[in-house]
Amino acid sequence: MSMRIRTSALTALTVAALAAGTVLTAPAAGAAPKAAAPKFLSASQLPPHPTSAWTAGPVTEGFPEGLGFCVSTEGVLDYEYRHREFRTDLDTGAVQLTVVASTPALAKALAKHYDDLIRTCADRIENSSPDIEAEGRDYGSLPVEEGARVRGLHTETSWGATDISLLSVGRDGKTVTVVSWGQMGDFDDAPVAAFKKTTTTAVNKLY
Repeated sequence: MSMRIRTSALTALTVAALAAGTVLTAPAAGAAPKAAAPKFLSASQLPPHPTSAWTAGPVTEGFPEGLGFCVSTEGVLDYEYRHREFRTDLDTGAVQLTVVASTPALAKALAKHYDDLIRTCADRIENSSPDIEAEGRDYGSLPVEEGARVRGLHTETSWGATDISLLSVGRDGKTVTVVSWGQMGDFDDAPVAAFKKTTTTAVNKLY
């Protein structure tokens, strides 16, 4: 995947349930109620695939490998990551990551950090492997909650593998979400308008 950066390219880069009878009790005096967890996209909210329906995996703890080479945990605080992966029956996949920071200021800095990583991803890919050519594009910002930005990434290997990814970073208060979509192809194959709609839905849906 583009975001995954396909397997061949990655090789070159070397990437509370209630039981019956349970009694509900009020929180201890002075204890703050647990904040609601951010919600995730559903399969129907991904850019439509022309020949195959999307399938959504479970919401899972941890950082997703599906974000590939562009976004990582290096250089940031030890946050609790949650993600959901999506797939079609063909070579198209997507993933959504959510991170809740302790303050809006930290979330703002984290969103900028992730966007910077995506913005510079093409250069880092090329510097990591002479066998891969990469190009990034900026598709602009979106006026949703505290903002979101969409970018594209195309990679092509010396043996002919070509992949296109769309990546976005958005924020709602203390929560940051990263969404990626990828398949074989180039910029002409990228559903930019539909992915912008998906990103807007993802940020609006967090809470």
